[in-house]
Amino acid sequence: MRFEREKNPDGPLVNGFVRGGFRVDENVYRALLLSANRADGWTPPPLDALDEAALASVLDLDPVPEFLLLGTGATLVRPPQSLVGALEKRGIGIEPMDSRAAARAWGVLRGEGRWITAALYPFA
Repeated sequence: MRFEREKNPDGPLVNGFVRGGFRVDENVYRALLLSANRADGWTPPPLDALDEAALASVLDLDPVPEFLLLGTGATLVRPPQSLVGALEKRGIGIEPMDSRAAARAWGVLRGEGRWITAALYPFA
C-alpha cells in the first residue's frame, strides 16, 4: 500500500536522511534550521549551551511561531531549562525529540498548516 499526501505543504521539507544529514530538495545539511520559508545549514552549539541567540533566525519571525521542534540528535535529550523558560516568556512552545522524529514531524505538522519552526542537531 502506498500513501500519498493530497497536498504538499508550502516551504521546505526534509525528503530523507543521507550521509548523516538531512536532505531538503537537492541539498544535504548535517544540522538544520527550518522555517515555513527557509531551510538553512546550522552550526549548533553544544545542546547544553543552546540559547535564544543560536535560534534567532527561526524565533524572530512575524507572526511568532507556535512552537519550536527541537531535534536533539540520535536520542531525545532535554533542552536547557533556561531555554525552555525564555521561549515560554515569548509565547513559544518547545517540543524536543530525536532529530529523525523531528524531521518527520516537521512534514506532518507543516502539512496541517501549522506555523512552526525547527532546529535539528546532527543524528550521526
